[in-house]
Amino acid sequence: MEHQIAAKSPRRGIPLWIKIMIGLCVGAAIGYTWPVFGAKLQPIGTAFIKALKMIVIPLIFSAVTLAVYKMGSNLKQLGKLGICAFTWFYFATAVSVAIGITLSLIFQPGAGMVMPNAQSVVLPDSFGKSVDYVKFFLDIIPDNIIANMAAQKIIPTLFFSICFGLCLAKIGEKAKVVISLLDAVMHAMFKLCEGIIAVSPYAVAGIVAWVFATQGGAMLVSLLKLIGVCYLGLLVMLVFFGFVTFLAGHNPVQVLRKVLEPFLLGFSTASSEVTLPLHMEILEKNGIPNRVVAFVLPLGYSFNLDGAALGQSLYVCFIAHMYGLNLDVASLVSILVTTVIANKGTANIPGVTFVVVSAILGSLGLPLEGMAVLMAVDRFMDMGRTAINVLGNTVACLLLYKVAGSDITDEEEAAEMNALAQLSDD
Repeated sequence: MEHQIAAKSPRRGIPLWIKIMIGLCVGAAIGYTWPVFGAKLQPIGTAFIKALKMIVIPLIFSAVTLAVYKMGSNLKQLGKLGICAFTWFYFATAVSVAIGITLSLIFQPGAGMVMPNAQSVVLPDSFGKSVDYVKFFLDIIPDNIIANMAAQKIIPTLFFSICFGLCLAKIGEKAKVVISLLDAVMHAMFKLCEGIIAVSPYAVAGIVAWVFATQGGAMLVSLLKLIGVCYLGLLVMLVFFGFVTFLAGHNPVQVLRKVLEPFLLGFSTASSEVTLPLHMEILEKNGIPNRVVAFVLPLGYSFNLDGAALGQSLYVCFIAHMYGLNLDVASLVSILVTTVIANKGTANIPGVTFVVVSAILGSLGLPLEGMAVLMAVDRFMDMGRTAINVLGNTVACLLLYKVAGSDITDEEEAAEMNALAQLSDD
């Protein structure tokens, strides 16, 4: 029925990213042509940001708790493979975030813009002060989780979500009621997020009109610079994965050639979901046992979002530099920790990048208005991020099979090992 309705209404078939680009063009035209009117459109973007911020805590809490619960269950079932997967996913994500932060500090793509209300931003206490690591780590543990959630404190919420999810995985049947409730909450937030993201073209038009009315061409230069820095970071990730692939005993070029179809499919569609069946089939045909692929790959598509994590760290640093804020060590650590945790288990959330970015910005006390500007270029960056996600999960399968494969035996083990060696053949 939905397909029929979409067929009757061509406008419904326009991809969201194209609508956002239209919103960008309309907003830019308004800002240049009628700057006084454009400057008055800021409330449209503000309303959008408030709506997005409204769902951050329930969405992150339910999604991360459920993801950790599933990981906890898999750890019991698959032991060594699950532990190795958990360790690698978080390590690879941390590397990608560190690359994003480093490139942001070097190139500072957002430094060319000065948001109109930058002078009114109240800096968080952490800026410009020496780091009290004892207080920093103690603040991670919430003394009142309800109060922390109400105050939009993300890191304590994430810590509680991880602990809660692991404990639910340990209590067996008794957890089913809670898991069902959290699953319902998460899907309700999905639906609400879909509605909010659907109006994002109007928010982009309003905020871009406001920014163009006050900034002019400085915004375009900064956004083009951001795209360039993003793809430079993705290239660094490509080299990093190639090095890991080589250490795992395979030819990186041949491995990339083998998975080129899902890699390009992910790039062209900016969707990891559509690549999963093809990706699984290719890996199994090239010798990785079904039990490894069926466990690692779907889990990786939820937990191993390396390209997305790099983009999220770039966005946070970009917005900070837009407001002329220098990120100190404590703030950089907060970005690293929050990004590594917050994007786990959120792969299927519509607009997940901006949900996670808003969570990180909230934990740092930074304004969220800049996100609407970033939506104008997110599609171009998302294509590269998705392709790197595909490659990262390929590397995860190869590495985890090598590290934990001794625990996995098949009657056709010899044949599988011979086929796996073909990944390294010239």
